Amino acid sequence: MKTLKYFYGSFFVTVLGVAIGVFSYPNNPSEIIYAISILAILEISLSFDNAVINAKVLGQMPEIWQKAFIFIGLPIAVFGMRLVFPILLVSISSNVSFVQVINLALNNPTQYQTILESSMPYICSFGGSFLLMVFFNFFLSENQGHHWLPILENNILIRKIRQYDGGYILLAVVIGFLVIYFTNNGMQGEIAIAYLLGIIVHESIGLINSFFGSPNIDATTVARNGLMGFIYLEIIDASFSFDGVVGAFAISTNIIVIMIGLGIGAMFVRSLTILFVERKTLSKYIYVEHGAHYAIGFLATMLLLKVFMHIPEWFSGSVGVLILVVSFVHSIVTNKSLQE
Repeated sequence: MKTLKYFYGSFFVTVLGVAIGVFSYPNNPSEIIYAISILAILEISLSFDNAVINAKVLGQMPEIWQKAFIFIGLPIAVFGMRLVFPILLVSISSNVSFVQVINLALNNPTQYQTILESSMPYICSFGGSFLLMVFFNFFLSENQGHHWLPILENNILIRKIRQYDGGYILLAVVIGFLVIYFTNNGMQGEIAIAYLLGIIVHESIGLINSFFGSPNIDATTVARNGLMGFIYLEIIDASFSFDGVVGAFAISTNIIVIMIGLGIGAMFVRSLTILFVERKTLSKYIYVEHGAHYAIGFLATMLLLKVFMHIPEWFSGSVGVLILVVSFVHSIVTNKSLQE
């Protein structure tokens, strides 16, 4: 029962969302409930590692911003990141007006899906580069403390890169060149701009935060300022939402049903975040944070590969969850061995 209390809000949102879906489309209630359920599970599986990253940042934010993340962040996550944000990205990348894209999303979801999929290389380039920066920022930090897989995290090459302040940016740029090299010639310019924007947005958040205190640019530093921590979390949430938004069309073409299903999933992810913060999960299970960042690195890689090839959404989510489960189990085994 103590654990269930963290999910009361999620259960309420689930009941409310299903009720709205069934009321809006009363002719097929069973199909609506089924679609919403599958969409919620899809969102949770794709964003489970997001909950761990959220917990790291949220745990260091003022309490008022922790509450804002739930009560203000949820509408942003549901309406902003899973409805308005994809529409805005489609509008920008396809040169179709925002109002026209909204009209397509509501009245012609098949055409909206087609335009969204044609815009995905640019969206994936932006989201992939941003998540790649999150991944590099953790593993190339001198303050990592301990290592889960030393052969990957503390080898000679990684130690050399750590000696340079901008080493992780240079590494991201090199990977960006590789992505552009394998991209269709007609798209290379736009892909490069989207990729560069992902890096710029990540670094800009840290740069702005430096005016409020420490010059160190990482997730921990960003969290010291509530507003910047909030923005940081919302951008990460947006990056995680791309796969869910696109994959959702394999389940339903109804944009309202998609928003409800993904929104319910997003609420459960936020509930998990609060549970992780209050139960101090990251300090109890020392490799979970590492696992989450490996999952983020994997998702970033999948997003960048999607720029020029098809990769099913279930694969990205499944591998991410598997990495987290392995890190959790390894943490338990390590804790038991230390106690003995």
